[in-house]
Amino acid sequence: MLEHGGNLRDAARRYGRDDWIDLSTGINPHGYPAPALSADAWRRLPEPDPRLLDAACAYYRAPQLLPVAGTQAAIQALPRLRPPSRVAVSAPSYAEHAQHWSLHGHMRRLVAYADLEQAVGESDVVVVVNPNNPTGETISPQQLLDWASRLHARGGWLVVDEAFGDTAPALSVAPHAAQPGLIVLRSVGKFFGLAGLRLGFVAAQEALLAGLADLLGPWAVSGPAQEIALAALRDSRWQEATQRQLALDGERMRALLRAHGIDAGGTPLFQWWPEAQPEAFHEHMARRGIWCRLFREAARGIRVGLPAQEEDWSRFTRALQEWRNR
Repeated sequence: MLEHGGNLRDAARRYGRDDWIDLSTGINPHGYPAPALSADAWRRLPEPDPRLLDAACAYYRAPQLLPVAGTQAAIQALPRLRPPSRVAVSAPSYAEHAQHWSLHGHMRRLVAYADLEQAVGESDVVVVVNPNNPTGETISPQQLLDWASRLHARGGWLVVDEAFGDTAPALSVAPHAAQPGLIVLRSVGKFFGLAGLRLGFVAAQEALLAGLADLLGPWAVSGPAQEIALAALRDSRWQEATQRQLALDGERMRALLRAHGIDAGGTPLFQWWPEAQPEAFHEHMARRGIWCRLFREAARGIRVGLPAQEEDWSRFTRALQEWRNR
């Protein structure tokens, strides 16, 4: 299995602390307050709730959606819906895409963001993370829709992972998911801070969604997840307040890093930079009970999310000062 953030048990086993500040995931540390659940959420088999689909289509402005048990479920399943294909995956990006497109007979290659235009003409499938995780790079909706049209002309797909798209709604191509050849992945885990629900959505043409649903099988999303997500997707007041707060916190993190000589980029939920000594930085923070995301290969660098409390901001600031003055 690939390495991901959020692995605090591994951190505790290695470093022996129990006071961790987890900056490794980019998940909103002030997530949606889950409501009390009905008894039916636990008793009944979790048949799809049409109210959830209506709320999700309204929130994502998508013509049709399929709920899935986290976008990870779709990432693993989509390569099984095509015959062997030439697949270009943007890199660096969320590593699970490349992992699963390398299976099932596909010819997968990694392509830098700057080279994706050329890759569209040489591929059957192109996978883009927008905004990108971990670098925060973005591609305009107009460019993505053009790529989807060109790929569809020869039976291809453009897969756009918008897991971190909630804080940049103008970038989303989910409203255009009826366009042939376009597949959009959305996550409830990041912006809503509900990663434990394991809930995401796929926007695409109805025929593809039907094939994906058949592959994933019945009861793919739990009843509790559906109830909590329904409340979150309908709560526009919480969403608007959270957008404002995350914008402030994201700028605070950028300014804090800049003040310590780090030129980072990203989204309101995370910042990334190409660190010259990423292993040493990661070790420095871990020794102080701060868990960052270390990237060793294509994107040698560090990604940090948002602290949850003022005390956590202060600890991270002290650790940055110590790193700079070492």
